[in-house]
Amino acid sequence: MGERMDVFERTPPHALYLPPGTPWEAEATTPLTLALCSAPSPGGRPVQRLGPEGIELTPRGRGTNTRYINNIAMEGRDVADSLLVTEVFTPAGHWSSYPPHRHDEDDFPRITYLEETYWFRLNPRAGWGIQRVYTEDGSLDETMAVRDGDVTLVPRGHHPCGAPYGYDMYYLNVMAGPLRRWRFQGDPEHDWLVERDR
Repeated sequence: MGERMDVFERTPPHALYLPPGTPWEAEATTPLTLALCSAPSPGGRPVQRLGPEGIELTPRGRGTNTRYINNIAMEGRDVADSLLVTEVFTPAGHWSSYPPHRHDEDDFPRITYLEETYWFRLNPRAGWGIQRVYTEDGSLDETMAVRDGDVTLVPRGHHPCGAPYGYDMYYLNVMAGPLRRWRFQGDPEHDWLVERDR
């Protein structure tokens, strides 16, 4: 498996689903970055190859909110029990996970509870991006400069990120929760952006 030498090629990734307890090993024949994404699972699903077949780069958003998505294991693919995985390519000068949204309540179908991580890459590598994680009541409000290779945790709240001029941003987005559905709520202060773009 594996042909992509750099995530910024924007080609579909090679991906594999392994149920809990499956023995495995990886032998690299070239320089390799291997991402391991995991979440609790009762098991029972078969080993499945998830890509590159069946993964297509898809635009999302408008204007400087445009980004490009490789859905690796989102809910449209019945491949896991709680894990959701996607790649996001945010061009320089653009925003992502924006307008701000959250998925931190277990109230399906209105919203689902999903913990989330972002693993960032920047191109050129010397660049940086911004991620803000905040709640509407202000009990959590952190803004971070993220660099190539950084990981951020989104335990709750809204979580937009931005790529400054001159630096493309990539992130591997991993979510998991008790229900494998991605339902979110926007920040009411920014709902006008969604209405304007309809």
